Parts: sequence; structure tokens; C-alpha cells
Amino acid sequence: MSLRKSHELHQRRFSRNLGVGLTLAAFIVLIFGLTIVKVSGTDFNRAMQEEQN
Repeated sequence: MSLRKSHELHQRRFSRNLGVGLTLAAFIVLIFGLTIVKVSGTDFNRAMQEEQN
């Protein structure tokens, strides 16, 4: 428990930092997902051509 009441500026800064942090986390998850799909090596075009033959 803090001895002094936190200033309103700290609450606004925390909200902004939380928003930036969540946006950054979403971006990292997106890049990670795209990397996993790319590294998996599945060639969807070739798979579709093999299905048609």
C-alpha cells in the first residue's frame, strides 16, 4: 500500500503503456504465427495442383 495517493498523470500513463504493450504483444504473436506458417514448408499451390491431377 502506498503512503501517498498516486497522481492522475500516473494513471493516464499506465493506461497508455498498457495499450502500447498489448499492441506490441499482438504484433509479436502475428509475426510469430506468420513465421511458423512459412517455416512449416507447406506449399499450398503445389498441394492444390496435386489434388487436381
